[in-house]
Amino acid sequence: MQMIRIRYVSSEKTEGCEKAPIEVVKALRDVRCSEKGKVIDVDKLNLEEIHVDLDDSKGAHSLIFKNSKDVFENNPKALFIGGDQSISYSIVRAFDEVEENGLLIVFDAHGDCLDKKDVNHRGWLRKLVENGFNGSRIIIIGARSLGLEELDFLNKNKITLVKMDFLQEDLAGVCDGVMERARGAGGFYVSIDLDVIDPGIAPGVSEIEPGGISGRDLIYFVKRLSLLGNFRGGDVVEINPSKDVNGMTVKLGAKLLGEMI
Repeated sequence: MQMIRIRYVSSEKTEGCEKAPIEVVKALRDVRCSEKGKVIDVDKLNLEEIHVDLDDSKGAHSLIFKNSKDVFENNPKALFIGGDQSISYSIVRAFDEVEENGLLIVFDAHGDCLDKKDVNHRGWLRKLVENGFNGSRIIIIGARSLGLEELDFLNKNKITLVKMDFLQEDLAGVCDGVMERARGAGGFYVSIDLDVIDPGIAPGVSEIEPGGISGRDLIYFVKRLSLLGNFRGGDVVEINPSKDVNGMTVKLGAKLLGEMI
Protein backbone atom coordinates (compact mmCIF):
# COMPACT_ATOMS: atom_id res chain seq x y z
CA MET A 1 0.00 0.00 0.00
CA GLN A 2 1.18 3.50 -0.82
CA MET A 3 0.48 6.72 1.07
CA ILE A 4 0.84 10.07 -0.68
CA ARG A 5 1.02 13.58 0.77
CA ILE A 6 -0.15 16.48 -1.38
CA ARG A 7 0.28 19.98 0.04
CA TYR A 8 -1.98 21.85 -2.36
CA VAL A 9 -4.75 24.43 -1.85
CA SER A 10 -6.95 26.02 -4.48
CA SER A 11 -8.21 29.22 -2.84
CA GLU A 12 -7.68 31.70 -0.01
CA LYS A 13 -10.45 29.99 1.96
CA THR A 14 -8.38 26.82 2.19
CA GLU A 15 -5.03 28.39 3.02
CA GLY A 16 -3.55 26.45 5.92
CA CYS A 17 -4.66 23.05 4.61
CA GLU A 18 -1.26 22.62 3.00
CA LYS A 19 0.12 22.12 6.52
CA ALA A 20 -2.11 19.12 7.17
CA PRO A 21 -0.22 16.28 5.45
CA ILE A 22 2.84 16.64 7.68
CA GLU A 23 0.78 17.06 10.86
CA VAL A 24 -1.50 14.11 10.08
CA VAL A 25 1.45 11.79 9.47
CA LYS A 26 2.95 12.90 12.79
CA ALA A 27 -0.34 12.10 14.52
CA LEU A 28 -0.53 8.74 12.72
CA ARG A 29 2.56 7.66 14.66
CA ASP A 30 0.52 7.90 17.85
CA VAL A 31 -2.34 5.79 16.49
CA ARG A 32 -0.12 2.68 16.61
CA CYS A 33 -2.91 0.19 16.00
CA SER A 34 -6.23 0.22 14.15
CA GLU A 35 -9.44 -0.81 15.90
CA LYS A 36 -9.32 -3.98 13.80
CA GLY A 37 -6.05 -4.84 15.56
CA LYS A 38 -3.65 -4.07 12.71
CA VAL A 39 -0.35 -2.58 13.88
CA ILE A 40 0.49 0.71 12.14
CA ASP A 41 4.21 1.25 11.64
CA VAL A 42 4.58 4.56 9.81
CA ASP A 43 8.24 3.84 9.02
CA LYS A 44 7.21 0.76 7.03
CA LEU A 45 4.63 2.59 4.93
CA ASN A 46 5.52 3.53 1.38
CA LEU A 47 5.19 7.25 2.09
CA GLU A 48 5.80 9.74 -0.69
CA GLU A 49 4.91 13.32 -1.57
CA ILE A 50 3.72 14.81 -4.84
CA HIS A 51 5.46 18.17 -4.97
CA VAL A 52 3.34 20.78 -6.73
CA ASP A 53 3.60 24.50 -7.44
CA LEU A 54 0.86 26.34 -5.53
CA ASP A 55 0.93 29.11 -8.12
CA ASP A 56 0.44 26.78 -11.10
CA SER A 57 -2.99 25.15 -10.86
CA LYS A 58 -2.92 23.52 -14.30
CA GLY A 59 0.56 22.13 -13.77
CA ALA A 60 -0.29 20.92 -10.27
CA HIS A 61 -3.34 18.96 -11.43
CA SER A 62 -1.43 17.49 -14.36
CA LEU A 63 1.25 16.26 -11.97
CA ILE A 64 -1.28 14.90 -9.45
CA PHE A 65 -3.10 13.03 -12.24
CA LYS A 66 0.06 11.53 -13.72
CA ASN A 67 1.46 10.39 -10.37
CA SER A 68 -1.89 9.10 -9.09
CA LYS A 69 -2.42 7.04 -12.24
CA ASP A 70 0.97 5.43 -11.76
CA VAL A 71 0.14 4.73 -8.10
CA PHE A 72 -3.20 3.06 -8.94
CA GLU A 73 -1.61 0.98 -11.69
CA ASN A 74 1.10 -0.36 -9.39
CA ASN A 75 -0.62 -0.68 -6.01
CA PRO A 76 -3.72 -2.56 -4.83
CA LYS A 77 -4.56 0.34 -2.51
CA ALA A 78 -3.38 3.92 -2.10
CA LEU A 79 -4.22 6.65 0.41
CA PHE A 80 -3.79 10.39 -0.12
CA ILE A 81 -3.55 13.22 2.42
CA GLY A 82 -4.41 16.80 1.41
CA GLY A 83 -4.44 19.73 1.03
CA ASP A 84 -7.90 20.83 0.08
CA GLN A 85 -10.39 18.65 -1.76
CA SER A 86 -9.55 20.01 -5.18
CA ILE A 87 -6.80 17.35 -5.26
CA SER A 88 -9.55 14.71 -5.39
CA TYR A 89 -10.45 15.88 -8.90
CA SER A 90 -7.20 14.69 -10.44
CA ILE A 91 -6.84 11.65 -8.17
CA VAL A 92 -10.31 10.36 -9.08
CA ARG A 93 -9.73 11.07 -12.77
CA ALA A 94 -6.67 8.82 -12.51
CA PHE A 95 -8.67 6.21 -10.60
CA ASP A 96 -11.31 6.27 -13.34
CA GLU A 97 -8.65 5.70 -16.02
CA VAL A 98 -7.39 2.59 -14.24
CA GLU A 99 -10.55 1.13 -12.66
CA GLU A 100 -13.40 0.08 -14.93
CA ASN A 101 -16.85 0.69 -13.42
CA GLY A 102 -15.31 2.36 -10.36
CA LEU A 103 -17.47 3.86 -7.60
CA LEU A 104 -16.74 7.15 -5.84
CA ILE A 105 -17.98 7.60 -2.25
CA VAL A 106 -17.71 11.15 -0.91
CA PHE A 107 -18.20 12.20 2.72
CA ASP A 108 -18.73 15.96 2.70
CA ALA A 109 -20.86 18.70 4.24
CA HIS A 110 -21.10 20.33 0.79
CA GLY A 111 -22.05 19.18 -2.68
CA ASP A 112 -18.91 20.67 -4.29
CA CYS A 113 -20.86 21.08 -7.52
CA LEU A 114 -20.82 24.85 -7.87
CA ASP A 115 -20.19 26.11 -11.38
CA LYS A 116 -16.66 27.44 -11.01
CA LYS A 117 -14.30 28.45 -13.80
CA ASP A 118 -11.30 26.66 -12.31
CA VAL A 119 -11.02 23.40 -10.38
CA ASN A 120 -11.33 24.27 -6.69
CA HIS A 121 -12.58 22.77 -3.46
CA ARG A 122 -16.21 23.87 -3.99
CA GLY A 123 -16.55 22.82 -7.63
CA TRP A 124 -14.22 19.85 -8.14
CA LEU A 125 -17.01 17.25 -8.26
CA ARG A 126 -18.92 19.15 -10.94
CA LYS A 127 -15.75 19.42 -13.06
CA LEU A 128 -15.15 15.70 -12.57
CA VAL A 129 -18.59 14.82 -13.95
CA GLU A 130 -18.41 17.40 -16.75
CA ASN A 131 -15.11 15.82 -17.82
CA GLY A 132 -16.49 12.32 -18.12
CA PHE A 133 -16.96 10.62 -14.74
CA ASN A 134 -20.39 8.94 -14.69
CA GLY A 135 -22.55 10.66 -12.06
CA SER A 136 -24.50 7.46 -11.40
CA ARG A 137 -21.28 6.06 -9.93
CA ILE A 138 -21.04 8.74 -7.22
CA ILE A 139 -22.48 8.70 -3.69
CA ILE A 140 -22.35 11.80 -1.48
CA ILE A 141 -22.90 11.21 2.23
CA GLY A 142 -23.53 13.86 4.91
CA ALA A 143 -24.07 16.93 2.73
CA ARG A 144 -26.13 19.57 4.53
CA SER A 145 -25.30 22.84 2.77
CA LEU A 146 -26.59 22.68 -0.80
CA GLY A 147 -27.95 25.35 -3.11
CA LEU A 148 -30.62 24.90 -5.79
CA GLU A 149 -27.94 24.99 -8.49
CA GLU A 150 -26.13 22.06 -6.90
CA LEU A 151 -29.28 20.05 -6.24
CA ASP A 152 -30.29 20.47 -9.85
CA PHE A 153 -26.88 19.28 -11.02
CA LEU A 154 -26.98 16.24 -8.71
CA ASN A 155 -30.43 15.25 -9.94
CA LYS A 156 -29.64 15.71 -13.63
CA ASN A 157 -26.51 13.58 -13.33
CA LYS A 158 -28.11 10.87 -11.17
CA ILE A 159 -25.67 11.40 -8.30
CA THR A 160 -26.85 9.64 -5.13
CA LEU A 161 -27.24 12.04 -2.21
CA VAL A 162 -27.58 10.71 1.34
CA LYS A 163 -28.80 13.65 3.43
CA MET A 164 -28.15 14.05 7.14
CA ASP A 165 -31.74 13.42 8.24
CA PHE A 166 -31.89 10.06 6.44
CA LEU A 167 -28.43 9.14 7.69
CA GLN A 168 -29.39 9.94 11.27
CA GLU A 169 -32.53 7.79 11.08
CA ASP A 170 -30.79 4.63 9.87
CA LEU A 171 -26.98 4.74 9.96
CA ALA A 172 -26.54 0.96 9.74
CA GLY A 173 -29.09 0.65 6.93
CA VAL A 174 -27.41 3.40 4.91
CA CYS A 175 -24.05 1.73 5.43
CA ASP A 176 -25.49 -1.61 4.30
CA GLY A 177 -26.75 0.03 1.10
CA VAL A 178 -23.44 1.74 0.39
CA MET A 179 -21.58 -1.53 1.05
CA GLU A 180 -23.83 -3.28 -1.48
CA ARG A 181 -23.09 -0.63 -4.11
CA ALA A 182 -19.36 -0.86 -3.34
CA ARG A 183 -19.31 -4.65 -3.67
CA GLY A 184 -20.89 -4.40 -7.11
CA ALA A 185 -18.31 -1.92 -8.38
CA GLY A 186 -15.11 -2.80 -10.18
CA GLY A 187 -13.35 -0.97 -7.36
CA PHE A 188 -14.21 1.98 -5.14
CA TYR A 189 -12.55 5.14 -3.85
CA VAL A 190 -13.48 7.08 -0.70
CA SER A 191 -12.95 10.83 -0.40
CA ILE A 192 -13.35 12.29 3.11
CA ASP A 193 -13.73 16.02 3.64
CA LEU A 194 -13.47 16.42 7.41
CA ASP A 195 -16.15 19.12 7.40
CA VAL A 196 -18.65 16.25 7.16
CA ILE A 197 -18.01 15.89 10.91
CA ASP A 198 -19.79 18.18 13.36
CA PRO A 199 -17.48 21.17 14.04
CA GLY A 200 -17.78 20.58 17.77
CA ILE A 201 -15.70 17.45 17.18
CA ALA A 202 -13.61 18.61 14.21
CA PRO A 203 -13.20 22.41 14.27
CA GLY A 204 -10.00 22.50 12.23
CA VAL A 205 -11.47 22.59 8.70
CA SER A 206 -11.71 25.15 5.91
CA GLU A 207 -15.46 25.76 6.16
CA ILE A 208 -17.39 24.58 9.20
CA GLU A 209 -21.02 23.48 8.86
CA PRO A 210 -23.13 22.86 11.99
CA GLY A 211 -25.03 19.63 12.46
CA GLY A 212 -22.54 17.11 11.10
CA ILE A 213 -22.12 13.43 11.84
CA SER A 214 -20.06 12.20 14.77
CA GLY A 215 -16.49 11.00 14.52
CA ARG A 216 -17.65 7.62 15.80
CA ASP A 217 -20.20 7.25 12.99
CA LEU A 218 -17.63 8.09 10.32
CA ILE A 219 -15.16 5.61 11.81
CA TYR A 220 -17.95 2.99 11.69
CA PHE A 221 -18.44 3.65 7.97
CA VAL A 222 -14.73 3.58 7.19
CA LYS A 223 -14.08 0.41 9.17
CA ARG A 224 -16.80 -1.47 7.28
CA LEU A 225 -15.86 -0.16 3.84
CA SER A 226 -12.17 -0.95 4.35
CA LEU A 227 -13.03 -4.63 4.85
CA LEU A 228 -14.03 -4.99 1.20
CA GLY A 229 -11.42 -6.46 -1.11
CA ASN A 230 -12.10 -3.98 -3.93
CA PHE A 231 -11.32 -0.91 -1.79
CA ARG A 232 -8.76 0.81 -4.02
CA GLY A 233 -8.01 3.91 -2.01
CA GLY A 234 -9.11 7.13 -0.45
CA ASP A 235 -8.17 10.58 0.68
CA VAL A 236 -8.52 12.68 3.83
CA VAL A 237 -8.72 16.38 2.99
CA GLU A 238 -9.67 19.90 4.14
CA ILE A 239 -7.97 19.66 7.55
CA ASN A 240 -6.62 23.07 8.56
CA PRO A 241 -4.21 22.72 11.50
CA SER A 242 -4.12 26.50 12.06
CA LYS A 243 -7.84 26.44 12.87
CA ASP A 244 -7.72 23.28 14.97
CA VAL A 245 -8.25 23.01 18.75
CA ASN A 246 -5.93 20.72 20.68
CA GLY A 247 -5.20 18.80 17.50
CA MET A 248 -8.71 17.29 17.55
CA THR A 249 -9.22 17.34 13.78
CA VAL A 250 -5.68 16.29 12.90
CA LYS A 251 -5.91 13.32 15.27
CA LEU A 252 -9.28 12.28 13.85
CA GLY A 253 -7.86 12.46 10.32
CA ALA A 254 -4.95 10.25 11.39
CA LYS A 255 -7.33 7.75 13.01
CA LEU A 256 -9.43 7.52 9.85
CA LEU A 257 -6.30 6.85 7.80
CA GLY A 258 -5.29 4.21 10.32
CA GLU A 259 -8.59 2.41 9.81
CA MET A 260 -8.17 2.53 6.02
CA ILE A 261 -4.62 1.12 6.05
